[in-house]
Amino acid sequence: MNVSASRHRLAAVALGAIALSVSLSACAPLIVGGAVTGALVATDRRTSGAQLEDQGIELRGANRLRDQLRDRGSVSITSYNRQVLLTGEVASEEDKALAEKTLAGVDNVRNVVNELAVLGAASLTQRSSDLLLSSRVKASMIDARDLSANAFKVVASRGTVYLMGRVTQREADRATDITRNTSGVQRVVRVLEIISEEDLARLQPRSQPSAVDKDAPPK
Repeated sequence: MNVSASRHRLAAVALGAIALSVSLSACAPLIVGGAVTGALVATDRRTSGAQLEDQGIELRGANRLRDQLRDRGSVSITSYNRQVLLTGEVASEEDKALAEKTLAGVDNVRNVVNELAVLGAASLTQRSSDLLLSSRVKASMIDARDLSANAFKVVASRGTVYLMGRVTQREADRATDITRNTSGVQRVVRVLEIISEEDLARLQPRSQPSAVDKDAPPK
C-alpha cells in the first residue's frame, strides 16, 4: 500500500469515527478503545489472548464506569497488553480517583495510567480535532520507512498524544520524534512497554525482518 493510499484510508476512517462520535455523543459519555488507530490484528505484537483480554477490559471497564459516574464525565478507556489508559474529562478529583479505582478492580488489569482532566466535557469540535490529530500522527508513522506503524496505538486528547505498544527503545524514540514534529501535537506521553531487540526479532514474521534506524542520533 503506497503512502497516498494509506493517508486516504486513515482520513476516511477518521471521518467515520467522527460521524460515529456525533451519533453517540448525546447518550454515551464512555469511549472504548482506540478504534481509529488500533493495531492491525495480523501484525499485533500482543498474543491473541492478550488482545481478547484487552477488549474485555475495555468493555467491562466501560460498563462499570457508566454505573459509577453516570453522566459526570466523558471518559475514554484504552487497554493495551492489560495496561489501561484513561483519558477525557470528569467533574471532580473524587470522580477521577473513582475512575482509576474502578478500572484497577477490573479482572486482568495490571496497571492504570490516569490522564483524566477535571474539566467540563470536551466539545465535539475538540473531539473531532483529536481524532484527526491521531490520524495525522499515524500517517506520519506510516511514512517513516524505518518504523512499524502497526506496533503503536495512538490516542489523542486535548492536543496531547499518547503512544501505546510493545516496542524497542529505538522504536519508542523514533515514534516520539515523529509525533513531536506532527502539526497540532502539544505534548507526547509514552505509555509503552519496552522490549529488547532480541524480543522484537522473535516477534517479527520471518519474511519481515526488523528495520534498524541507522541514521538515528546517539542517545
